[in-house]
This record gives sequence, C-alpha cells and structure tokens, in this order.
Amino acid sequence: MGTLNARVAIIYYSATGTVYQLAQAFADGAADAGAEVRVRRVAELAPEHVIDAKPEWRRHLDATADVPLATLDDLRWATGYAFGTPTRFGNPCSQLRQFLDTTTKPWQAEELAHKAATGFTASYEEHGGQESTLLSLYQTFHHWGSIILPVGYVNYDTCHAAGGNPYGVSMVESRAGRDPAYAEAVREAARHQGGRLAEVTAALAARWSV
Repeated sequence: MGTLNARVAIIYYSATGTVYQLAQAFADGAADAGAEVRVRRVAELAPEHVIDAKPEWRRHLDATADVPLATLDDLRWATGYAFGTPTRFGNPCSQLRQFLDTTTKPWQAEELAHKAATGFTASYEEHGGQESTLLSLYQTFHHWGSIILPVGYVNYDTCHAAGGNPYGVSMVESRAGRDPAYAEAVREAARHQGGRLAEVTAALAARWSV
C-alpha cells in the first residue's frame, strides 16, 4: 500500500524481455516513492508459429504468462501511466497500439485527462527509432488530455549514463548485452522516472481529484 495519493499503471509489451525489465524498474521506483502500482502486459497478437521460430520470444511469453493483461479498468483506476513498447520501424508495436485503440470510451468520458503519462522503449540498435517511437506514443496522450512527463535532463548524471534520451527511458539492446554498467544505468533511470511519475501524479491528483 502506497503512502502517496498516486495509483500508477505500468502497461507494456515485451517480446523477449527488455521492455519487461524496464517495466519492473519503473514499478520499483514508483512503489519506493509511495505509489500503488499495477504492472500489466498487453495481449500478444503474433501467430504461434512466428513466436516459436524465436526461442527467446517463446521463453519470455511463457515466463510472464502470470502477468495480468491490461484492461480499461486499469486505466480508470490509475492516476498516472507509464507505457512501454519496443520500437517497430520507429513506431510503437502493434500489440500496444491495439490496446490504445480500444480506449475510445474512457477517452470520450474524460477519464484519462489530467493524469501524468510517460513512455519507455527499447531497440536493438542505437539509432533504431527510439525517439520517434516515444513521440508517436505521446500523440495518444495529447488526445487523451494527459500531462506528458518526459525524462528531460532533470537528473542529468542519471540520464547521461542511460544514453541521454530526454523523451523517455530507452534501452539499446546491443549495447546492454556487452556493457552491464550501461544496462544498469538504464534500469536506474527507469526507477528514477518511476519515482518522478509517482510524485507528479500525486500533485495532479490533488489538483484535479482524478
């Protein structure tokens, strides 16, 4: 049970586990700051034969089968959001996009407005479309009337060690595989941003009673 008036929903898609690791780090940071936290995955859409062709994809899907699927009630429950997605040609993945495309009813009821929202992502290459993926994700938050919370350079040393992306926490998988210190720095940036999200969420909830 948190001590802040903040309920944070961390909703993500992860094929092989990188974005899942970041989701867990966000959850740790938000919980440590005093928020109530829900971690939810969105449904897998890829055909079974495609998943089975990549063993690490199948292993991760099976290992996280107990993570509850995201619902619209999770969005209504939360007073702040963190959405995670791998890059897909510079855009959020279709699995997360499909979930976002079901939010018309709470959006029209203004149940998603005045709530802090941030994003996180991962790509295999350093220039794999991380910034455009986050900016594309944030377009949805504009329509919801949410308050976008970028990483910025609020904690410069942490942000710099994690790669310096001010738009959102992001992991370069090829670098993380050969540089454990970098991978931990990105997870620390996620924990820090999770804490910021909890604190900003509490402030907005006090103002708008969301």
